[in-house]
Amino acid sequence: MDKLKIAFITPEAVPFAKTGGLADISGVLPGVLSQMGHTVRLFMPYYKQVRENFPNLKSLDENYEYLIGDKSHKAQFYFLRDDDIGLEVYFVGNSHFYHRDELYRDSASGKDYNDNLDRFVFFCKAVLDLIQKRNLKTDIYHANDWQTALIPSYIKTKYRDDSFYAGAATVFTIHNMAYQGLFPAEDFDKVSLEKSYFAPEGPFEFWGKLNLMKSAISYADIISTVSPTYAGEIQESSEYGMGLEGVLKGRAGDLYGVLNGVDYSAWSPEKDRLVPHRYFIKNFSGKKKNKLELLHRAGFPVRMEHPLIGMISRLDNQKGFDLIRDIMDEILKFDLQFVLLGTGAPEYHRIFEDYGRKFPDKFKPFLTFDNRLAHLIEAGSDIFLMPSRYEPCGLNQMYSLKYGTVPIVRKTGGLADTVDDFNENTLEGTGFVFKEYTSEALLETIKRAVRIFGRRRVWYKIMKQGMLRDYSWENSAGQYIELYQKALNKVR
Repeated sequence: MDKLKIAFITPEAVPFAKTGGLADISGVLPGVLSQMGHTVRLFMPYYKQVRENFPNLKSLDENYEYLIGDKSHKAQFYFLRDDDIGLEVYFVGNSHFYHRDELYRDSASGKDYNDNLDRFVFFCKAVLDLIQKRNLKTDIYHANDWQTALIPSYIKTKYRDDSFYAGAATVFTIHNMAYQGLFPAEDFDKVSLEKSYFAPEGPFEFWGKLNLMKSAISYADIISTVSPTYAGEIQESSEYGMGLEGVLKGRAGDLYGVLNGVDYSAWSPEKDRLVPHRYFIKNFSGKKKNKLELLHRAGFPVRMEHPLIGMISRLDNQKGFDLIRDIMDEILKFDLQFVLLGTGAPEYHRIFEDYGRKFPDKFKPFLTFDNRLAHLIEAGSDIFLMPSRYEPCGLNQMYSLKYGTVPIVRKTGGLADTVDDFNENTLEGTGFVFKEYTSEALLETIKRAVRIFGRRRVWYKIMKQGMLRDYSWENSAGQYIELYQKALNKVR
């Protein structure tokens, strides 16, 4: 197979800047592709976090200027090479756009920055200019989510007759349909394309608004999303497709689901450097010690015979918190203990703080972001709760399987693709799965898990079956290479 030259364009990537799972994927996949022998260059904004945490980045000589609306903005560029994996990382800088405490929204108001369109039009223009002016020949432009949606759109419109892009293909990955890059119609001029591209029902128009994700779905050679089940769901109904289900169905032949992988060098009980006790599938003594550590951290009395439920999540209805809210009193009547880590809607902060005060021996909310604690929850919990309304892929259920922490999930998206419901007759399965999005269905599933937890031999069997699952990135990366070849076959 020919080695490819890949531009991986993303609004976030670990270890540089992160708000969610996209950063985890962007921080691992390009490196895996590079180690497979391909030339991979990652492009992302030069955020405040990057400037503060990576002060020794090389500054490039290029300085470009762009008119966004009626204002001119200069781009600076920074560079890093990771020699261990052969990955080049380029950062697009502009202190007005990117020197902010958060990536996309104002932390004080909780609202998106009102110039997000300007920020990411600028980013996409600068990335394409940098690639061309440095003659970084590229076979595949792989864009991710709405912030980079203009990459495939520009290549198929603005640059369609530019010989530099001849033979290059575009792949656009949807990580979450809920965030589409919607802006007022009158802002279309900031995109710097002719008005004819904003025709009714055209690639950029969506119910009278500008929709960047729709444009990428329309123009990209190949579209992917982050699990096979989610790829089907987003074509079937507005509940998942968020109004773009018809557009997606029109591209069904070019739409694929590739399950996200897991970085097992960071997320496995044998190698985890952030937990106090490592352990293996043949010896769970370390897991029991981690459970004790977690119980102490939560201020709980030690009740090792009771299951300890862990949950790490953004506090949002998408993640099933409306279901949990409605049955929280019933959940806490079971013989169990429950640790929650996450931040989100203020309403849920208040609700869970109240429950923490009422049930200090059974429920502890940690309403913050704490990566070390996240690892301890995965390693020390018996059960992991993930009852999402929808879940494009999800990573925590895959982490949980590897740690022998049995997941309770709803049958949707990547959760459906990675967790098999336990069958009491055959004793096969890796977790507990419910289908209907109701609090009653969730409560019955928790009840079933608590009951099975009392059957220790059976429980250990479920744990081991989950730990043997392999969702490493090598398999997913291979599938992306296949998609890249499909995209190239369409343009060459």
